[in-house]
Amino acid sequence: QVQLVESGGGVVQPGGSLRLSCAASGLTVSSYAMSWYRQAPGKERELVANITRAGGTNYEDSVKGRFTISRDNAKNTLYLQMNSLKPEDTAVYLCQARSLLGYIFWGQGTQVTVSS
Repeated sequence: QVQLVESGGGVVQPGGSLRLSCAASGLTVSSYAMSWYRQAPGKERELVANITRAGGTNYEDSVKGRFTISRDNAKNTLYLQMNSLKPEDTAVYLCQARSLLGYIFWGQGTQVTVSS
């Protein structure tokens, strides 16, 4: 049974940092394309960053230079380091795993609130 469990969200002031984690079980993160998405109230879910099986990374324009996606194969965990946070980064952040055959798995999400 595949499980993706996000953690690390919280309330932070503008300019602050958070590191999100997505602990995987039932799959191996290095064998999947792994992504972070976010969904703000009243808005559609958007891709924030992804990391390919080969380790290549891609970022949504608004987070480039501020966010870093990475994975720890030994811990089977995906991360999102978020620096210089802005109020517009407020959202539920979700982890996604996509297999080569197109199977998709989602975590339950973790809330990030950036507010003074």
